Amino acid sequence: MTDKLVRQVLAQVDGPDPRVNEIVSALVAHLHAFVAEVRPTEAEWRAGLAFLAETGRWCTPDRDEFVLLSDMLGLTSAVDEVNHEGPENMTPSSVEGPFHSPAPAREPGAWLSHGPERGRGVPMVVHGRVLDCEGVPLPGAAVDLWQAGDNGLYDSQDDAQEPGNLRGLFTTDEQGRYWFRTIRPSSYPVPADGTAGRLLRASGRHPMRPAHLHYQVTAPGHRPLTTHVFLAGDPYLGSDAAFAVKEELVRRPVPRTGGWGMDGPYEEIDFDVRLVPIGWAG
Repeated sequence: MTDKLVRQVLAQVDGPDPRVNEIVSALVAHLHAFVAEVRPTEAEWRAGLAFLAETGRWCTPDRDEFVLLSDMLGLTSAVDEVNHEGPENMTPSSVEGPFHSPAPAREPGAWLSHGPERGRGVPMVVHGRVLDCEGVPLPGAAVDLWQAGDNGLYDSQDDAQEPGNLRGLFTTDEQGRYWFRTIRPSSYPVPADGTAGRLLRASGRHPMRPAHLHYQVTAPGHRPLTTHVFLAGDPYLGSDAAFAVKEELVRRPVPRTGGWGMDGPYEEIDFDVRLVPIGWAG
């Protein structure tokens, strides 16, 4: 392969959108460099194309295998990092994952868990505030939450859960506060029956994600935030299959008895969210 071929391909990238031209040109250059370095056989190249086609066939309204594949390669986290710079005291962003869906609106203090996990799992109270980076509370912020159950399954994966279970959309009060009750999430394997799982096995990696809660937080005048809260002590914090763990997002549940309308023992997590104003320039 010669540079002449690359130049011929790049010379024909001349669309009306300069940004599209930039992206396609870079993609062409990097893919040709990959071929020059790896020198795949024709059979290997066809197998790679078939792998991508099969990835598409695994996609459903409840599961996006391309998102999962991007997560497993660390690409989602890489894109996240280049798009969410901000002040040192901001809450770091993290990957969305393939299981977000619209959550039912819930009142402050409501339970997220309404399925069989409620009788099995460890009860938890999670609370905090939504603030700007100067510490000013943001009332009326939307806090969209979702999690897996104690069995490691989301509602879309588990026939024993009703749609919307372990999900909730909360609105912060005049002091920027939110709180809810749930059960402790479990670490779990990402779906490994599709192409992403095949890639993990081929590269000698495990499919596990550490226990976590998902957050999407929005407030007028501020940059939307997608992030996680990870549970301290989980054995997979150092080897998350999605490369999404950040030290600032790890919280240790505190054992409690009494308070927050709870009967019996439970665990408590305190997690404040600091949003970056739109237009922040460093």
